[in-house]
Amino acid sequence: MTNVDHWIHAAPAQWTRGRLKNLIASATNGTWGVEPKETDEGVRCIRAADFDRTKRRAKMSQAPLRSVDASSLRQHRLQPGDLVLEKSGGGEKQPVGMAVLFEGPGKAVCSNFCARISPERDVDPRFLTYVFAAAYDQGLTQSAIKQTTGIQNLDAGTFFSASWAYPGVEEQRRIADFLDAETARIDAIQKRRDRQTELLDEAAFTRAFDAVRGKGATGSRKSSGLAWLGTVPADWRIASVSHLFEVELGKMLNQERVTGDHLRPYLRVANVQWDDVDTQELAFMEFPPSEQPRYRLREGDVLVCEGGSWPGRAAIWDGRTPEMYYQKALHRIRAREDDLPRWLYYCLLVAERMRVFAVQGNTSTMTHLTREQLRPQRFPFPDVPVQRSIVEQLDAAGSRDRGIKRLLKKQHALLAERRQALITAAVTGQFDVSTASGRNVTDGVHP
Repeated sequence: MTNVDHWIHAAPAQWTRGRLKNLIASATNGTWGVEPKETDEGVRCIRAADFDRTKRRAKMSQAPLRSVDASSLRQHRLQPGDLVLEKSGGGEKQPVGMAVLFEGPGKAVCSNFCARISPERDVDPRFLTYVFAAAYDQGLTQSAIKQTTGIQNLDAGTFFSASWAYPGVEEQRRIADFLDAETARIDAIQKRRDRQTELLDEAAFTRAFDAVRGKGATGSRKSSGLAWLGTVPADWRIASVSHLFEVELGKMLNQERVTGDHLRPYLRVANVQWDDVDTQELAFMEFPPSEQPRYRLREGDVLVCEGGSWPGRAAIWDGRTPEMYYQKALHRIRAREDDLPRWLYYCLLVAERMRVFAVQGNTSTMTHLTREQLRPQRFPFPDVPVQRSIVEQLDAAGSRDRGIKRLLKKQHALLAERRQALITAAVTGQFDVSTASGRNVTDGVHP
């Protein structure tokens, strides 16, 4: 017996046993319209990208404007209380089949990859939205997916034919009111957790910035000559990256180099995150013996993204595998003598967060941090023992932050699970919402 079959059997006796389609008055595929002319007012077109997937609401703010003729608009126009169901698209981690509630205001349609769902007259639209959320979470939509190409397509007829039990409209409204209040409370807690994470990041940047400019150090100070940094202790050196470190780009990738007798794993931009190198998904390229000394990484090498979505993002290779290489979209920075790569990492972090590279590149959207831009960058360098002491303090604080972030992330995930479990329990009659008022029901609902 499936979960849904169990719910139907266990639902309150006064609830109607039927199918999902009994809650739906009509289901109409959407339209994409055409590009609007300058004189055309346009109509907002809701896509899956415009779904608020937590609150299950359609977002109008970023929905594109399209031109839809009058006849088509009469057929497809969304009315407040309609649902928008994603019928085509999706992906492995986000299957097709999610539905959101359209509340308006303004003229809107849904795209041709979606369908407009109009509830029956005796069905509360918010209740139906929560029903669809429970159905999605329990895999009813996934079991109705047909995929013959790379795109998932929802067989709406199969999905709507799924068995379901549901109460009368007054009870639907009570359930919807209850869930609106409880999910809003959970959302507020999650937002506070997100803000706590942001505050940790802000504090970490302040620590790094203060450290890089030697705030709190005793003795006289001097101008660093760097507008973004200000003054530094008088005995600190100001030196270019290339003066103290080697800077090299990795190997260019092409189709001919993905086969051969000397295939080796290499790192791409996607593998290099801030202060973390992800080696779970590695690509391989041909690195013959003559090239291996040039492109082989050593423990302590600093890796900096040359391009990609975040030029300047950096991490340090920890030597976790005995043989690793890197491609051309990454800079490899290696110390010439004793200066600490970890100190340079914090300098790069501060510079990137203060948009030093973007300003020098004279662009608001930086797409590349070239070798020619990176090598002459100047940073402060105290004596190596001072570098080591400061780095140890920053690393210890960062370790504490990561522990707190893991706890916040775990709490966030648990709240999301409880949110969904609460929705499912309420719309399937697992508890009477009229008796739940005044107590913390989420503590008693197990995901």
